[in-house]
Amino acid sequence: MLTNPTVDTLRQLGLSGMASAFQELEMQPEARSLQHGEWLAILLEREQTSRRQKRFEARARAARLRHDAQIENTDFRAARGLDRNLFLKLSNCDWIRQRHSLLLIGPAGVGKSWLACALGHKACREDLAVAYHRVPRLFAALALARGDGRYAKMLKSLAKSDLLILDDWGPEKLTDEQRRDLLEIVEDRYEKRSTIVTSQIPVDHWYDMIGNPTIADAVLDRLVHNAYRIELSGESLRKHRNLSAEDATQA
Repeated sequence: MLTNPTVDTLRQLGLSGMASAFQELEMQPEARSLQHGEWLAILLEREQTSRRQKRFEARARAARLRHDAQIENTDFRAARGLDRNLFLKLSNCDWIRQRHSLLLIGPAGVGKSWLACALGHKACREDLAVAYHRVPRLFAALALARGDGRYAKMLKSLAKSDLLILDDWGPEKLTDEQRRDLLEIVEDRYEKRSTIVTSQIPVDHWYDMIGNPTIADAVLDRLVHNAYRIELSGESLRKHRNLSAEDATQA
């Protein structure tokens, strides 16, 4: 008799996880033998799990990751020089809490963006705020924001994320505005938040990509300092996937 009013009350209080668990327990005859404390523990655990899942889903939507990538699906067999131990160490997200950064370098198609998104996905699971941006589009968006008065607000938003993923930087040399934009982003996050940068261009050539020596020194000092590096090599994984698909079709 009290089931529906209790469930309604739980939902009105925003305890939807407890409400669902309460309904399920009511339908299980064996649950009647549970003590009140055991009932409460089950309800609280379900509510905690439900809230954790909702936070993750909200963070994942806000992150707008390019790939639906997960650490568990990482391909360590591909011949690309991925250090399994280092990548799994990074997957615990302690480096983000310690405000370090990560540079993912390698040729096109070796999975840099996928790996960055997998780490971003795990960070969302760890209840950390993540933002993903492709660098060319980010610079274009900042240029528009500068013209319509949203520039400061956009920089503030970029500075707040626990993890900022800057994907696909280079190989074009930066313009004056882009150099200043990059310096503002890096300066705001230095020793405060973590950043992942993916690029086809080796770090040794980033100085030339930035262009201005003074700004290049400032950016690289803040971006490369205390950063982990994953340098990948080998042929494009997309090429191998396409060949495998053709073989399967011909079989």
